[in-house]
Order: sequence, then structure tokens, then C-alpha cells
Amino acid sequence: MTKIFERILIATDGSEKNRPAVEKGLEIARACGAAVYAVYVIDETPLASAQTEVLTADVYRELKTEGEKAVEGVRQMAGGMRVEALVLSGRPAQVITDFAARNGVDLIVVGSQGKSGLERLLLGSVAERIIRMAGCMVLVVKAT
Repeated sequence: MTKIFERILIATDGSEKNRPAVEKGLEIARACGAAVYAVYVIDETPLASAQTEVLTADVYRELKTEGEKAVEGVRQMAGGMRVEALVLSGRPAQVITDFAARNGVDLIVVGSQGKSGLERLLLGSVAERIIRMAGCMVLVVKAT
């Protein structure tokens, strides 16, 4: 019997608004017996215009720590399921869709809202770009 999904990428930013997407992604993975990738992407775009390399390095370290906490949170929510947790960097939608293509991911799960209060702008941003760029199915989970 063929599995509906074999590899699921759950994009996380570690926020509470992202929690429903993580929960739904894990629920689907559990039901399908799918492999799970928990991915946090450090958005390097704002760092490119930073004034000093020291500032950039400090901010990058902070973001990496935040990313490690976010993917570790997914791993903890997964209970006994095996989760490959990754902190990557670059432009989030591009990094996520490239990773998915390289790793045979057949479902990307992403939240409809990121950390920003500019929620409409941000759905327009990462989730919408992932939908347009992905070569696989994308599930956008709305925070309630």
C-alpha cells in the first residue's frame, strides 16, 4: 500500500501562532507514518543591510538560538516520532521549497501567520511564496 505522504516538512518560526500548523503537520505525519523535517529559516535579507559585521554576527547568533529552540519545540511536540530538526538560512520561501525539492518532500505544512503583527503582509510573504514556488502540496494552517 502506498503512503499518502512519505516526507513532510513542517516550517516553524517558534511562535504560538505557528503552533496549530506544527500540530496539524505532526498529526498528518503520525497518521501516514511519514518522515518529518522541522525547518526554521533564518531570514538573512534584513541582515544584508546591517551596518557592521559584529552586529550581524550577534543578530545571527540570536536568530540561530531562536531557531534551535523552535525546532526543538517541534521535536518535543512530536513525542516519540523521529523528527529531523534543521536551522537553515537564506530567503525563507526559497530555502524551504529548495530543501523540499532536494529531499523528496511531498507535503509542506506552514502557518498562515508569522511573528509579525503585519499578518496580512506576512501571509502575503512567506506562506504565499511557498505556495507559488513549491513543487509539492502545501497545507497552510490558519491560527485560530
